[in-house]
Amino acid sequence: MNTSSEELYLEAESDIKNNNFAEAFKKYEAILYEEPDSAQAHNSMGWLYKTQFDDYAKAENHFQTAIRCDALYPHSYFHIAALLMDMERYEELSRHLEKCLAVRTIDKSWVYGRYGLMEELKMDFDKAVLYFEKAILSSQNDEKIKDYKLDMERCAMKKEIHRRQSQQQA
Repeated sequence: MNTSSEELYLEAESDIKNNNFAEAFKKYEAILYEEPDSAQAHNSMGWLYKTQFDDYAKAENHFQTAIRCDALYPHSYFHIAALLMDMERYEELSRHLEKCLAVRTIDKSWVYGRYGLMEELKMDFDKAVLYFEKAILSSQNDEKIKDYKLDMERCAMKKEIHRRQSQQQA
């Protein structure tokens, strides 16, 4: 990004923080008009389409374009993972997370944590716990480690509830 685009991007990010989404949208569009390969602007446009318009197709397109523009820019990978999880597209999410493990700018504990959340949503609590354990082993952040431990505790509770409900239905 050139200096004027960088300034405009920062203004747009400030607009987002102030819930001025229309202004941010216009600024991201202006950046993309001048610099169509701006990963940051595509990522932010994707975020707007997902969160403000619920237009998952346009959001995904912008996130994918951001990755094509800069394969090391991590934020688009995070947003695609959230989008795929929201849409319950678990096979695609699994392939996406596998790719994320090869991107050096992505925190591997985050990847394993997302695998864990995906398995939890699929009700495979044992597999989820294994991924949360991998996330702990990959993390050096004490707060994240505490969060992963809480994730494991939640899965243990859900596993017990699931077991009881299965017995009641039998």
